[in-house]
Amino acid sequence: AVVSTQSAHYGRGVKYSDDLLKRLLPAVKNQALSSADRLGIQQDLFALAKAGYSSTANLLTLMGSYSNERNYVVLSSINTNLSDLGGLFNHLPCYQQFKAMRRQIFSKILTEVGWENKETDGHTDALLRSMLIGTLGHSGDTEVIEKCNEMFKQHISGGKQIPADIRGSVYSTVRANGGNDEYQDLLTLFNKTDLHEERDRIQRVLGCGPDADLRAKTLDFSLSDAVRSNDTPFVIGGVAKAGWEGRDQTWAFVKNKYPIFLERYSGGFLFQRLVQTTCASFVDMEKYKDVEKFFSENKAPSAERAIKQSLESIKLRAGWLERDGEAVAQWFKDRGF
Repeated sequence: AVVSTQSAHYGRGVKYSDDLLKRLLPAVKNQALSSADRLGIQQDLFALAKAGYSSTANLLTLMGSYSNERNYVVLSSINTNLSDLGGLFNHLPCYQQFKAMRRQIFSKILTEVGWENKETDGHTDALLRSMLIGTLGHSGDTEVIEKCNEMFKQHISGGKQIPADIRGSVYSTVRANGGNDEYQDLLTLFNKTDLHEERDRIQRVLGCGPDADLRAKTLDFSLSDAVRSNDTPFVIGGVAKAGWEGRDQTWAFVKNKYPIFLERYSGGFLFQRLVQTTCASFVDMEKYKDVEKFFSENKAPSAERAIKQSLESIKLRAGWLERDGEAVAQWFKDRGF
């Protein structure tokens, strides 16, 4: 059977058999399907894999067929879902292979989009460019990392300034792949500017590096007078995104400083945000028990819903990893990543 190139209106509840998926892959890769269908198929299969109704290996096979994609909405969805998958795998040996897959999907797209704004750019090209730089910079793309380091050095020395629309991604890449020198350079930029937009770019990426000591320094910084109280959860969130080590470190910090957070944010949206940012991405039942026990002993009525949702997320993610972890590792091995 031939897959129709007209709008297929794929939607939630579609069951993608191996045979159907095999026939859809060329239509996705060659963009014979509409952008709405290319978006919908990927979102469907992600939801099915997460719920246990389809294999994550099939999802990865589908995602690998999007290397010719140019639609920002489609690529943004893929990037978000790959980031969610990365949170499952970032403590496993196959995570390096996972990053290689992300490079394979996105690197050619960045080459075509380029680093500089063009007169022919559409309204989403700047968003796409920033997303690609950040994703590849966090996926070990050496060319992107070197380019970001070069741009950053010129920027801090008073030379050519990094365009505002990619500055956050460049900062993030430099920090994620750098050390104390880059950390101090970012702090210097933070202290030199009065623009909140610029300070916010910097404070959100300070904690995304590999060094535990600098992550701890960032967590302490989040509660200092230098950071607005409304910004603190987002600074902490940057540390929580630094792999499984960042998640564990952030959770330990929040538990230790919990009275401060309860007094500062209790009853508000930011407290719920803090709970979900800190807890919802764990992937094992031991952490589920730890989170459940902590909040049973430290009541937070205003965040009950966020706590419940976070616990449900942990349980779902733990089940997902247990169900598909070995198959995913084998999928990467079979494809030579």
